[in-house]
Amino acid sequence: MTKKILKGKVIRDKNNKTIVVLVKRRFSHPFFEKVITSSKKYHAHDENNKFKIGDIVKIIESRPFSKKKKWEVINK
Repeated sequence: MTKKILKGKVIRDKNNKTIVVLVKRRFSHPFFEKVITSSKKYHAHDENNKFKIGDIVKIIESRPFSKKKKWEVINK
């Protein structure tokens, strides 16, 4: 099974080795046929504390690092 890869913006980098990434998704509503934007926050592992607020990053599913952190940053 392939791992999901998502692209989003870093909105928080205060925790050690952790960033919070906001991923926005656009889709058409099945009945009303309007374009809807939904967003979700993901906690991702950042080993070297390399990424800062405002960076656009790609994250990939990985083994659980903690209770909330199940994603890992792959590149900028």
